[in-house]
Amino acid sequence: MYWLIGSLIIIAMMGVLAVADSMAIPTSSSLMDILNTPILSLSLIIFAIILIVIAQFNVPFAKPSHLSQHNAGLSSRNPSYNISHKSKLFFRISNHVLVAVLAIGLIIGSALQALISHQQAELTEITEPMRVQALVTIEGISDSVYDVATDSGYRQVAVISDISPLMSALAVKDLDAMTSNFLIDENNSLSNNKLYENNSNNNNGKNVTYRVLLNAYPKKPSKQSSKKNLDSNPFDRLNYLQPGDQLFMSLALAPLATSEQALSNPSGFDSYRWLRGRHIDGVANILTVGTSNVTNTEVSKPAFASSSYLQRFQTYINQGRWQLRQHFYQDWSTQTTAAQQAKAVTLSLLTGDRSLINHDTKDLYQLAGISHLLAISGTHVLFLAIMLAGAAVLLFDRLWPRIYRYVPRWQVRWWVMIAAAFIYALFTGFDVPAARTAWMLFAIGLVRLTLLPVSTMRVLFALAVLMAWLDPYVLWQAGYWLSFIAVALLLKYDDASYTQSAVVSETAPAHNASVVETAFKRVWIIVKRVFKLQFWLFIALLPITLLLFGKASLWGLVINLFAIGLFGWVIVPLNLLAGLCYLLSPAIADSIWLLVSAIVAKLHELITWLTSLPALSEAWLYTPVNVAILLMVLLSMLPWLLPRGFISRWLALPPLTLLMMTVYANQQSLTTISTLYILPTGDPYISAALLQYPVVNNEQSSTTNTHKTNISWLFLSDHRPNAARTMPSNLKANKLSMTLAQQLGSLSVDTLEGIVVQSSSAGLTDTLTTDKTYLASNASASELLPLTVFQLNQRLPISQYWQAGRSDHWSAFQQAYKVTSQSKDITNISVQRCEQGKTWQLGNGGLSIQALTGWSNIDSPSVWDCTVAIDASLPIRVLKYNAADPLKSIPATAQTLTSSSQPPTHQANMPRARLILNADTHQRIWQMWTLLCPVEPPEQPRTFRNVTWLGHSTSQITAEVISRQAINEMITYDGKMPEATLSLNPAVDTTNTTP
Repeated sequence: MYWLIGSLIIIAMMGVLAVADSMAIPTSSSLMDILNTPILSLSLIIFAIILIVIAQFNVPFAKPSHLSQHNAGLSSRNPSYNISHKSKLFFRISNHVLVAVLAIGLIIGSALQALISHQQAELTEITEPMRVQALVTIEGISDSVYDVATDSGYRQVAVISDISPLMSALAVKDLDAMTSNFLIDENNSLSNNKLYENNSNNNNGKNVTYRVLLNAYPKKPSKQSSKKNLDSNPFDRLNYLQPGDQLFMSLALAPLATSEQALSNPSGFDSYRWLRGRHIDGVANILTVGTSNVTNTEVSKPAFASSSYLQRFQTYINQGRWQLRQHFYQDWSTQTTAAQQAKAVTLSLLTGDRSLINHDTKDLYQLAGISHLLAISGTHVLFLAIMLAGAAVLLFDRLWPRIYRYVPRWQVRWWVMIAAAFIYALFTGFDVPAARTAWMLFAIGLVRLTLLPVSTMRVLFALAVLMAWLDPYVLWQAGYWLSFIAVALLLKYDDASYTQSAVVSETAPAHNASVVETAFKRVWIIVKRVFKLQFWLFIALLPITLLLFGKASLWGLVINLFAIGLFGWVIVPLNLLAGLCYLLSPAIADSIWLLVSAIVAKLHELITWLTSLPALSEAWLYTPVNVAILLMVLLSMLPWLLPRGFISRWLALPPLTLLMMTVYANQQSLTTISTLYILPTGDPYISAALLQYPVVNNEQSSTTNTHKTNISWLFLSDHRPNAARTMPSNLKANKLSMTLAQQLGSLSVDTLEGIVVQSSSAGLTDTLTTDKTYLASNASASELLPLTVFQLNQRLPISQYWQAGRSDHWSAFQQAYKVTSQSKDITNISVQRCEQGKTWQLGNGGLSIQALTGWSNIDSPSVWDCTVAIDASLPIRVLKYNAADPLKSIPATAQTLTSSSQPPTHQANMPRARLILNADTHQRIWQMWTLLCPVEPPEQPRTFRNVTWLGHSTSQITAEVISRQAINEMITYDGKMPEATLSLNPAVDTTNTTP
């Protein structure tokens, strides 16, 4: 019953949040006034305590058979016994009814708690974009630092108040003048409270506050500014804002992207749920930053001044975290990247501050499967609590042993551990793992103090439900699930291993063994137990990891074997010791941190070498997992989770068989149906499309492996028009290639038959630069796609590469990147021109790809772009790729054009469908095609059953070309139709491209 009620509570809250997020639910302010979140949470806790007490003291027991026969005889001779027996039966039924009512009330109350929390968040969220000037109060420390040299942006949670619409652009001096006027007004309002109240009533808009995520990103490369020269870039001073600082800024506010809009994220990361889980009301892009802080506490805002003692205490702790970051950030630009990242990881392991860790290091830890070690886990909190508790007990033993007459030794240790755990959890941001450890210490000590017969597993489960009651949005955090599930698996494994070790110790033969042999056996037992534990955790957490992140690193099974021990027994203790020494002697702490950074740097080198081995390059496991698959995994593991002999373990075979069949069917559905996936890139003008076509009847081309079951082609294009001014692309080649590799892996694509870059590149024709920074991070839009192809070729095999326009400098381009990247293991790829008439096809002609445009022999880049036509004998469905769940990729929205063309004549080997991938950036492309391509007579029957056009709304295609190509469906990457469709066919029907 305990586990059933708790599971139903979690499921009910998750269901309410999911339904409220997907559909509009009317808000009720009266309901929220009556049942606010703190009162409802307290009521749920009281009801849960009553339910536990009733269930604990009403444990059913079995009566022996001779007692039941004796009671039957008494009931026949004594009528009063029947009355007492009936009263006991009535009391038991009433007790069960009360338990059921309380359980149902807890479930309904939990669902109501989730609904009220969602409605409160809806009332405070930003609903429309606007430009404002506001007073910004910094809350906590930033998620990243502003650094132009490394292209790192500033991300900071803050509270904005005194909001006014921005009428015109403000300079720094204007914001400083606003700060002076604000201080004068606040002084006057404090001297005349009535006047302040009247002004506040007349200015209700200024009393509105929002909790936002501040963003500021570098716009152009420049040298990193120092603190002494902040005037060179006003945004550089953002790194020196402490928690609790208040200053005026001009901001561009924007609402949170919904979960549906988050599907366009190339990585599948749901930013809406992540921000909503942190109680963020909107996003604010910083336009201008003032230089004057509102530092006078006597005139600070009433809302900020009236904050609770706990909030002030947390602000002081966050200021300590910020000062420690500044200590690590000293002389940052003078150090090498390896030294910087070693110090950044050291800081993250101490305070949970990952702001100094760059993307490459995060990707390295993800590839190694040890990114969980960067978070402050229960190990960090427990180590510090044990260290401080041991020191406190030692001091009491030496200085004041009389205290043990009043308080037992374990209680002294327990109170010190609780205080240390909660303070350190606050110091690290009070994330779910740290908070869970602190509350676990408190709950387990409380159980021991009250002598309640409650297991540790039940305490853990009760804490999971309690944290969900206090904050329902914690259910949207991956750390919540991974933390509690991992600890539950550790507890289960510890119980099983303890039982097995006890049995082995009792049955082990007694014999005289040497010391070396005994030590060797003990070491072997420890190594075997560590491997079994790691294998158990990896297999058990694999489904939930795939469900939450969509991928899992196979390297984690190997690297965690030594990394967990190195972090847990060497790096973390030394790091915590240095943190304690920093309070007394920063010089000693720096010496210890220098040693820790050296160990971390060597670890990074080892992991980089291991993950770069060619034989073990396939490290990612991509298997789409949904709730149904997770349920089958749970049913398969259930016989092993329950006590031995409770149910037969052979019962795990049916769900395990069904699980294997489901996973295989899901993988086959991704490869056996001809599909064109529109892949999100993060840039509205950069498009990527993946064609997956199944190979049947031994179809093959001259370059195709006969053992392949499908053919995959990738098409890349830049649709920025030459005649219009657009924002330059912020995409980088390394980021785009990594994103594409992950997307291809999730679609079970391990090799590409070819890549077609449909946009021409000036970098392959003009003078080539060999600057590494330019090549890797600041390539122009024309060089972005070729460089992406080159980097993608290092991640998976590519047979062919077609490039629009001229590519005379491609070999020099590859050689320059090989020299500047200082890497020996770089694979070259030859380039072919994508120009009109170029064709590729399967052996029997079931699939062919041909270039319709592209004339590189003409000295004008305006006619170099290459539009490609895909002719297939099988229908091709066009799907918008869902990075979060590829199996749920939805059909792309198409507009059907009513055509007066006659229906196609059915022929034996006639291709069933044609898909045109358009990539023009200038109107001369289709003008040239109209001049060079012959005009078909109107009486000639159509060659294709269905012609679909896929392009961008900026396309310069004309109505004449659409008519001559006999296009009857049009799809765009950005969801907007080009102007030619309006003149050709004003009335269009919106359909889905499902075959």
